[in-house]
Amino acid sequence: MVQYLGLDWAYRRAAWCAVGEGGAVSGEGVVAADEDGLARLVLAVGVEVRACVEMMSGAVWVRDRLEAAGWEVQVAHPRKVRDVAPLACKTDKVDARVLAELCRRDLVPALWIPSIDDRALRERLRRRMHLVRMRASAQNRIFGLLTQWGLRVSLKRLREPDAMAMLEARGVPEAWRASIAEALAVIDLLDARAAPFERELRALAAADRRVMLLRTIRYRRSARADDRLGDRRRLTVLLAKEAHRLCRPGSPGQSVR
Repeated sequence: MVQYLGLDWAYRRAAWCAVGEGGAVSGEGVVAADEDGLARLVLAVGVEVRACVEMMSGAVWVRDRLEAAGWEVQVAHPRKVRDVAPLACKTDKVDARVLAELCRRDLVPALWIPSIDDRALRERLRRRMHLVRMRASAQNRIFGLLTQWGLRVSLKRLREPDAMAMLEARGVPEAWRASIAEALAVIDLLDARAAPFERELRALAAADRRVMLLRTIRYRRSARADDRLGDRRRLTVLLAKEAHRLCRPGSPGQSVR
């Protein structure tokens, strides 16, 4: 007999509740929020299970582990779960019971989960984005230090061999010059770390049909037109820009902005 199980996953423990086809509770409890806890849960409930877990950090891993054990698992949108079943009393036990009941009634607001290959690509993109943000932070710090002394100097000029001598001649004290030199060293390091990602992503983009489709989008617009774009349209425009940048032949490997 199929059982319907709701799993409320937290950082240290996970509350679960199983109900039968008639809605009666057949079991509930708490397990550790780790792989051993999932194994104990499968042993306690069995393999003829349809389960539901709310989307949070680690939900995809929980789904993969349980599906490997033979379960059918859906990942629910947390906000839509609250819309479908608003609760006056919200506890882990109650949440698990609600998820089980939604699963039994086939009312789970399920999320689409990308494939492992798409998730790996996202992780590569997030890794590069992390480096880009750190680089931008270091660059902004340099410009902030220069504005304290009434200067505006381009990053290209600061990378020239005589840049520190030029700053000294223009009245920037040694302590500020040392901070600028440190930030420049960080930028050089981040550029070197980002260059392999640029080459890797460029090769992936050249073979990805989705990127080819994004390149067909016209994105050159005036600033006033960009202001009128909705969030989704603006995101599409930004993706198109990135697709054009990645697929541009002969673009430098260290084109981190």
